[in-house]
Amino acid sequence: MRVFVTRLIPANGLSKLQEFCDVEVWPGALPPNREELLGRVTGCDGLLTLLSDSIDAAVMEAAGSQLRVISNYAVGYNNIDLGEAKRRGISVGNTPDVLTDATADIAVGLMLAASRHFQQSMDQVRELRWRTWEPLGFLGHDLKGATLGIVGMGRIGQAVAERCYGGWKMSIIYTARSEKNLPFPAKRVGFEELLAASDFISVHTDLNESTKHLFNVRAFHQMKPNCVFVNTSRGGVVNQEDLSEALREQTIFAAGLDVTDPEPLPETSSLRLLPNCIILPHIGSATFRSRFAMAEIAADNVILGLSGQPLRHAVPLS
Repeated sequence: MRVFVTRLIPANGLSKLQEFCDVEVWPGALPPNREELLGRVTGCDGLLTLLSDSIDAAVMEAAGSQLRVISNYAVGYNNIDLGEAKRRGISVGNTPDVLTDATADIAVGLMLAASRHFQQSMDQVRELRWRTWEPLGFLGHDLKGATLGIVGMGRIGQAVAERCYGGWKMSIIYTARSEKNLPFPAKRVGFEELLAASDFISVHTDLNESTKHLFNVRAFHQMKPNCVFVNTSRGGVVNQEDLSEALREQTIFAAGLDVTDPEPLPETSSLRLLPNCIILPHIGSATFRSRFAMAEIAADNVILGLSGQPLRHAVPLS
């Protein structure tokens, strides 16, 4: 059996996979381009992919009818055509749960960094522009006692809210499809109420037709001028041109992003140069524990799929 892995993953998962089947690993630091991807998947029984790989009908066709499993090294799976996978009888796996804490920590870190001018103040030191202590320099906003709005109270949203309630006694409001039984005080509200009431907004929703560009010019104008906007979910939930304008015009105070659309941002993106926007290169899961756990799950999904067994974490295809 043959498996193509579209990028080098931690050795614990890769070695497990290599003990079970023949494995080809894409050696480049960047993802394989379309032509390379279509060529490398030919004859494969399984694929271990990343969010940066578009796995559509053409890729599945190029692989051949023997393709049985696609394992995404990620929680998300927007890069995979699930309908086509279902039609072809291909199992699809992902790696949920293990990156909850790591991503929640990044979200909270972005809240702190954006609200307290980390980017601008570090730039001042680095560029030798720090001359003295300034009484009115780099004034930001406190987290303690502020209102935090969570958009999407899933595992990561809950972990962020728990940190913020426990650490800073923040008031928690949230949007979700249903009421949540939470271990801390929180109020479920409508989206527009959350926008108007929140001092900090942290986004943890899926990317789908209803959430694409959910945060647009209208949404930003409903936020408080002191609002700090943080997104660690998917870049596509934000209209980045509208966010850029809201930051330039000081419609909102600041933003912290660990995800963008596309990734990386092009050189022409105005978000890259805004002093009140902190952008990280999608490092939410980048801890040793999380990435090693993801590698093990991704490898297990491939092995189980090739063995005709239920995946450790299967994406619903209905």
